[in-house]
Amino acid sequence: MPVCLTKGQKVSLTKDNPGLKNVVVGLGWDTNQFDTGSDFDLDASAFLLTEEGKVSGQADFVFYGNKEHPSGSVTHLGDNLTGAGDGDDEQIKIDLSKVPDNIKRIAFSVTIYEAESRHQNFGQVNNSFIRIYDESNGQEILRYDLGEDFSVETASIFGELYKNGNEWKFNAIGSGYQGGLAAICNSYGIEVG
Repeated sequence: MPVCLTKGQKVSLTKDNPGLKNVVVGLGWDTNQFDTGSDFDLDASAFLLTEEGKVSGQADFVFYGNKEHPSGSVTHLGDNLTGAGDGDDEQIKIDLSKVPDNIKRIAFSVTIYEAESRHQNFGQVNNSFIRIYDESNGQEILRYDLGEDFSVETASIFGELYKNGNEWKFNAIGSGYQGGLAAICNSYGIEVG
């Protein structure tokens, strides 16, 4: 039975799962009945952050255009352009044993592709969630369902994995941003042209 988190809640992944090595972060969403004339293309990304809360370089930003971190610790499994179907819409694999020592947190964002030109925002998205499961057995460890907390935001930080001593923990953040992916990239030290 997975732990169901609420905003701001933190839980250990490895305390009750000693030896946990490979996890999959699944992100999912449904679009509501609003017809904006375009499919909703939400994109999941991972930011590998140092102690300062910033990336150490462009390679620490893993997304559909940079699918694997050089360390092999984080791999984006592909871009879902519509959000159609049940279950995870996009997935990011994490090998906890390969995360570089200088990386203290991995933040997961979801942004709406071309939100402004398509007149779309998270107020038009339903049933969004992040979940983490053990890749070795498919067992879901935790799930965080985002409520209807967003309206005009076009980007969100769903949560982050972070290292606390020898433990890996998850923090359910649920923080919305206006300005899409560029706003999140800027906050983590990535310059977007």
